[in-house]
Amino acid sequence: MINLNLFKKIAVAACISCLFYSCNKEASAPNTLTEEEQKEGWQLLFDGTTLNNWHTYNNEKKAPTAWLVRNGTIYCDPNNESQKYDLVSNTDYKNYEFKFEWKLEKEGNSGVFVNVQEQPDINATYHSGPEYQLLADSHPDFDKPLKRAGCLYTFLPQQNFVSTKAKDDWNQSSIVQKDGKITFYLNGKVTAEMDFNSQKWKDLVKHSTFKDFPEFGQHVSGKLALQDWSRGVSFRNLKIKQL
Repeated sequence: MINLNLFKKIAVAACISCLFYSCNKEASAPNTLTEEEQKEGWQLLFDGTTLNNWHTYNNEKKAPTAWLVRNGTIYCDPNNESQKYDLVSNTDYKNYEFKFEWKLEKEGNSGVFVNVQEQPDINATYHSGPEYQLLADSHPDFDKPLKRAGCLYTFLPQQNFVSTKAKDDWNQSSIVQKDGKITFYLNGKVTAEMDFNSQKWKDLVKHSTFKDFPEFGQHVSGKLALQDWSRGVSFRNLKIKQL
């Protein structure tokens, strides 16, 4: 004889389990926005299938590029022998929070540039835009504090030490900029802070290897850029919210 009370309890538990799974599925689905994110004003910079929000630096659209969409990621193919062009957002940003996930292949090295200026007389993204460093712990430069993942590249060591995740796991990063004050996060920890309007920043640039680039670090708005480098790098879940 069927125990109806037990049957009802099992049915209710199954429904709750399905709802829980559905919610988690929505929250974790790559390259999508949850209802909460949509209400908060987040926008996708990558839909998982196209590069519609991006172009190669200085609009080198006809040039061969190593960037492609692969399995729901923006992937830079290290075996592609095309001339290197960084991938740049179509839109300029000033006050924003930018979230992205990334992973590198063994001994990988890449970066995300902020406040990039596109002009014919500026030959590369890093001639104007400071860099959020991406580096695998297996890279030879890992023992150099100014080059670890999450650093403001060559200017500041990690504010809090953070290891990158295992090769097949995704790292979570975010960049928050408000009126020239920027904060880098890696896997939930603050890794760098800087005021691009400050005398401290101007002095750092003046004594750096970037001092010969007149536009470097001089701006508090501009484009975002993903770096094409010698090892494979993958990005997904690129989302931005204007502040």
